Amino acid sequence: MKEILLEFYKGVGINRIMTENLEAITFSAFILIMAFAFWMVSKRIFRLIFSKVSKKTKSKFDDYLIKNKIPETLSYFPSLFLLMSFLPQSLQSFHLLNQPITITLEISGAIISIVLVRRFLNSIKDFLKTLKNFKDKPIDSYIQVIMIFVWFIGVMIIFSILSGKDIGAFLATLGALSAVILLIFKDTILGFVASIQVTINDTVRIGDWISMQSYNADGDVIEINLSTVKVQNFDNTITSIPTYKLVSDSFVNWRGMSESGGRRIKRALLIRVSSIHFVNEDHLQKLEKIQRIAPYISKRKEEIESENIANKADKSLLLNGRNMTNIGLFRWYALAYLQNHPEINPDLTVMVRQLAPTPEGVPLEVYVFVKDKVWVNYERIMSDIFDHLMAAIPFFELECFEYATQPN
Repeated sequence: MKEILLEFYKGVGINRIMTENLEAITFSAFILIMAFAFWMVSKRIFRLIFSKVSKKTKSKFDDYLIKNKIPETLSYFPSLFLLMSFLPQSLQSFHLLNQPITITLEISGAIISIVLVRRFLNSIKDFLKTLKNFKDKPIDSYIQVIMIFVWFIGVMIIFSILSGKDIGAFLATLGALSAVILLIFKDTILGFVASIQVTINDTVRIGDWISMQSYNADGDVIEINLSTVKVQNFDNTITSIPTYKLVSDSFVNWRGMSESGGRRIKRALLIRVSSIHFVNEDHLQKLEKIQRIAPYISKRKEEIESENIANKADKSLLLNGRNMTNIGLFRWYALAYLQNHPEINPDLTVMVRQLAPTPEGVPLEVYVFVKDKVWVNYERIMSDIFDHLMAAIPFFELECFEYATQPN
């Protein structure tokens, strides 16, 4: 073909130098056309190969390779190899263009290689996230760390190609600038160390419900990467927390509650002190009609009467001897009610206790665990429980504390 072109250019009266230049241009154009054709054919071939392999295998990994455009990226290499092998030689007569084209092709090869590695790592990340054992692991952090090293090596290679110097010279320069590099990548380094600590200590997983007041975060962790942890709050807003803050600052992880047998209720009713009194016989007879505490009242009544008779207590005054109180009976009623509640887990703590008196009254605290840990259901059950207890208080001649309202 070369001889044919020479004879053609000579035949039309073009001199030798012009002939060589036109020959180089024509041959270069031919190589470019062939490279484009190679790219088109390679893209179809790689797509066909990957598609057939994907259909025959049960693993979804090859599906993610196709999704992340691995076949398209691989299709650039045959064309690039063709250009690097023949294009510089075809332009030898153009000395000014020869070296820049060679450098451009080598840099293109380095960039395409980096893109290939990045897309391959993204495929691994997407595949691992589908596996049960890796769903709650910070895969993004590890992929980002690997990509930092890949880009670092790639940039060193590109600088080496541009300057024509060995990579070792750049590494020596970077060693001298290490303090500056550490300052620039401080958050990245802290995030990397924090990601390792979070994983090793199993502090936070994807899907955990965490609360962090300093960042107004209260919701589920949806992503953990090298720089940030994303939390989807219950109002569907997204809060981004620096990863290293999970190590340096305090936060609440509700995973223990989620994995346990119930979600805790720890809330108190404030009983007005002036409404607390000993239970007289008339009131006691009314309370004995309450089925949940009738057996308890009967048993306690016998014990108290026996002891008062033995101690010859003067019961003309109610204070003498042993007596039952309305708040004590209400506490036992609340406990019996909770122990028989179908939504309360009896295998965990079920307790109604009296706390230290406050200026607002005597706190009577309910401490139990609800079987249903879903937030909406949990709030409904807790409301139902306290609706019932507040409605039952007047039967014991007790009053809840509330601030007095000013008359109109």
